[in-house]
Amino acid sequence: MQVAEHDTAPDTAKELGAFLERRREQIAQRWADAALFRTVFTVSRDEAVEAGKSVVDALADVARSGRLEDVDAPGFDAVRDQLGRMAAARARAGFTPVQIAGEVADLREPMTALLRTEFQDADGVRAHACGQALAVLTATLRLVIMETTVSAGEELIERQRQQLLEVATPVIKLWDGVVAVPLIGTLDSARSQVVMESLLEAIVDQRAAYAILDITGVPTVDSLVAQHLMKTVAAARLMGAECIVSGIRPAIAQTIVHLGIDLGSIITRAGLADALAYALTQQGIVVSARPATGASPR
Repeated sequence: MQVAEHDTAPDTAKELGAFLERRREQIAQRWADAALFRTVFTVSRDEAVEAGKSVVDALADVARSGRLEDVDAPGFDAVRDQLGRMAAARARAGFTPVQIAGEVADLREPMTALLRTEFQDADGVRAHACGQALAVLTATLRLVIMETTVSAGEELIERQRQQLLEVATPVIKLWDGVVAVPLIGTLDSARSQVVMESLLEAIVDQRAAYAILDITGVPTVDSLVAQHLMKTVAAARLMGAECIVSGIRPAIAQTIVHLGIDLGSIITRAGLADALAYALTQQGIVVSARPATGASPR
């Protein structure tokens, strides 16, 4: 009769889960004094303890599932929610993902110390196996938090990039019924979309009849930029506003001609002042030059 080999790995993982459940309060109390918890929960230590308990519960769930090395184990969802928010707070304070991962790694020592105490009278094999399982679990925890921190950082950078795009494309009210967008820098697809949305919103809010796109600060105009401009002009017309493009420098005019881009349907003016004068004239407002200083009236 052949005796089946006993696989101790699942039993060890379950034993680790039971240990975390039994020592939940003690682990959370010790974590409350760790750098990651102490610097985030500065008002109430009890709040830090409760946060620690929720993380220990999540790790116990992961251990009982036996998926100690799986960052996608369901138990890690609660860890991402709790420690992820704490790691994000540390990131906003200037800490790098590596530094934050180091603080997460420091959470292992309190658990290891309690594990040694619990297994001091047990056989060395069980203690070593649980210690190894705990090391694997905390290593996976560190990886989960690093991924969460990096992802949160990328989201923050994207939000800041979007905010910079909006700041870099202000819509200015020049006169009743006349708004303008002074464009400076490269005009790519993302920024063109922001320009169009901002301009259309301003046309509605200001009830503008004329919108000026000033490209004096745009270094180059290629076929893609020209397409973006034409789409913006078409969208403005659909909103009931006439669009004027100003600031086309000689070099850009030559480039447009060489590329064979047809801007014949778009009203263009040399500069922003010329575009504003055109818009005012179209509204029946007379624009005249100021008399020279000292000139005698006639």
